[in-house]
Amino acid sequence: MDPTLVNRLDVRVNRLDDVRGSVIQDRIRDVLAAHGRMAVDPREVDSQADLYELGLTSHASVDVMLALEDAFDIEFPDEVLKKSTFASVRNIEQVVEGLAKSSA
Repeated sequence: MDPTLVNRLDVRVNRLDDVRGSVIQDRIRDVLAAHGRMAVDPREVDSQADLYELGLTSHASVDVMLALEDAFDIEFPDEVLKKSTFASVRNIEQVVEGLAKSSA
């Protein structure tokens, strides 16, 4: 196969992954906005920001988890039910992506 074509295909796959990731992150941020009861708009924070420092409580994180399960048609297993899972948008995204892939 032509190396130029392979390179173009790799670039397109990477772009698709970026778009897919941003869609997932947008949905996560929407769930956080609706259920996180945080002092700030989660759509405006860095993906690595500590959500607990921004006002997310452990009680609200349970509401977020339940809403994420509905939004992504996944179920959080016991081993990922820890504070660090919900500490940042990026952490949530990584767990959701992993669960979505394993349930597909």
